[in-house]
Amino acid sequence: MRDTKYIKSINGKVSAIGMGTWGIGGGYWSPDYSGDDEWVRVLREGIGLGMTLIDTAEMYGGGHTEEIVGRSIKGFPREELFIVSKVWPNHARYDDVLRSARASANRLGTYIDLYLLHWPAPDVPICETMRAMERLVDDGVIRFFGLSNFDVNGIEEARSCLSKYDVAAVENRYSLLHRVDESSVIPYVQRNGMLYLAYTPIEKGAFSNNEFLMGIGKKYGKTAIQVVLNWYVGIDNLVPIPKAGRVEHVRENAGAMGWRLSRDDWELISNHFH
Repeated sequence: MRDTKYIKSINGKVSAIGMGTWGIGGGYWSPDYSGDDEWVRVLREGIGLGMTLIDTAEMYGGGHTEEIVGRSIKGFPREELFIVSKVWPNHARYDDVLRSARASANRLGTYIDLYLLHWPAPDVPICETMRAMERLVDDGVIRFFGLSNFDVNGIEEARSCLSKYDVAAVENRYSLLHRVDESSVIPYVQRNGMLYLAYTPIEKGAFSNNEFLMGIGKKYGKTAIQVVLNWYVGIDNLVPIPKAGRVEHVRENAGAMGWRLSRDDWELISNHFH
């Protein structure tokens, strides 16, 4: 019988807004060392402002992004951080998952709070992957595991492979401009007590000069980006993970926490972008 308390225990232990790291320290499997000190400064600033969930992956910078995250978290209380990483689908076989997770943990210099299969793929042996995830929990390499870029059918298939633990989280693309998951994955995640991580939530800054959002922001003394991020905070079990690009962006993102849009304004925004 699967431990259902396991998936519920993840909620409430993560920050309302996290930090994404795609493009930090390199790109698709290729490292870039030129801006390391600045990236570390940016991430440390974000952690200090309360964005203690950091999302990364073995593919980002070919593992170098994980090394930057590892440097950035030094000196902060580890139990207050929530580190997410991902395994690429061509490493989805049992032994490969174990190897990848241990390599990621090595680069991070610590255990992984949440480990995700990065993408579904036709040749992914999902039951092998899930068996490896359960083993990694037992071995203390990871605390929780989940899926990224999966639909409900894919999540159900992965869950059917499990014998001991359960899928704790799903990370998909979601924003006010990209709301496919609203009718499917998000309600599913909420019903099952899982965490939903929303990547590309500010659509690469597309909302920053939106007059409608700026108008609402004036009521709260907040920017359009802060209004959008706070809108996500109003959705149960959902944590947006905007990229931590520059120190000023990190400060702006952090300013979306610690207050709430009124229900009327939340609905107004929701309807405006439908």
